[in-house]
Amino acid sequence: MLDDTASGAWELPEEFVLLRETVRRFMADEVRPLEERQPHDAYALPEDALRQLQAKAKALGLWCLASPAEYGGGGLNLLGQVVVAEEAAKCRMGAYVPACGALGIDPPSVIWLGNEAQKQKYGVEGIARGKKCFVAISEAAGGSDPGRKIQTRAVRDGDHYVMNGTKMWITAAGNADWGIVFARTGEAGKGGGITAFILDAGTPGMSAREIGVIRSYSPYEMVLEDVRVPVENRLGEEGRGFEICQKWLVHARVPYAAGVIGVAQEALRIATEWARGRHVHKSLLADKQAVQWMIADSEIELRAARLLTYQAAWNGDLGRDIKTDASIAKVYATETAGRVIDRCVQILGAMGVARELPLERWYRELRIKRIGEGPSEVHRMVLSRELLRE
Repeated sequence: MLDDTASGAWELPEEFVLLRETVRRFMADEVRPLEERQPHDAYALPEDALRQLQAKAKALGLWCLASPAEYGGGGLNLLGQVVVAEEAAKCRMGAYVPACGALGIDPPSVIWLGNEAQKQKYGVEGIARGKKCFVAISEAAGGSDPGRKIQTRAVRDGDHYVMNGTKMWITAAGNADWGIVFARTGEAGKGGGITAFILDAGTPGMSAREIGVIRSYSPYEMVLEDVRVPVENRLGEEGRGFEICQKWLVHARVPYAAGVIGVAQEALRIATEWARGRHVHKSLLADKQAVQWMIADSEIELRAARLLTYQAAWNGDLGRDIKTDASIAKVYATETAGRVIDRCVQILGAMGVARELPLERWYRELRIKRIGEGPSEVHRMVLSRELLRE
């Protein structure tokens, strides 16, 4: 008979259980009370309140947790990031501004693939000063196929590149301190000739226009007209930018999946409490089988989504290729979260779409999650090709 150590049993490491409880308490005691004073669709706290909240987060060691410890971050692996992402999403702003920004903004992980000067100037400074950043990949020609569809071009001119083009749906492009732009420096093809560049905000020739969408936190259209980028701001080798892009996208999908699970789990908590206390036709709403089954189905699907997300993170931390794992987690989590929010709105009826509660905001914002980080259909296509190839 196998002993317990050889049984293959798995549980969340104790340090991550403690981390989850710490973040959970911080959200309940510090974040949500501040957020409740803000307008329904607010996506930022007042600056003074945010600074105080961030100071408390730093004192707890909850600052830029996905960034390397040697550069001032929390140094969490992918599984740890998933644990934090789920809990930090459990607030009204949480779908797109986890913990209302209290835990800092991690620089895009690809900055740590740069040279030491780039790491210090943008990565370390970003962590220390709480700088905002953007990543500009998508374009009007086809955001879901950047390898072939990127048309923004960067042409070498001495010790600079001259960049021209338009990027679409770029979060934070209008209020960030710096960002990473992917532009074509070679011939078109499947990922061919794409290079990554670091672009400082306010660079001449760069402009951003807000694009109104169904969420309160709008993305931007970013126009680049003869923008001169120093060669020293090239991230990695010329023509190897698509590899950087893919690495960032694949790993980002795992905490992305965890975040929507957190939002949906919080919505289910609200709906469950409502059903326990709501009297309808001489009995509690919780006694109605239709409601019971909606709650049960939601919990079953959320547990499955969480385990798929944990599996993707676990495999990533083991150094395995998680392209398919990340796609599976992203698709299942976002689609599950959408169904759960829809059921929760139905359980609450008119109150489900009232602005007194966060459900109607989450309903709008979770709809975008099935498109962001690659739409479900593209992930299914990628997954099917991988399976058929095998």
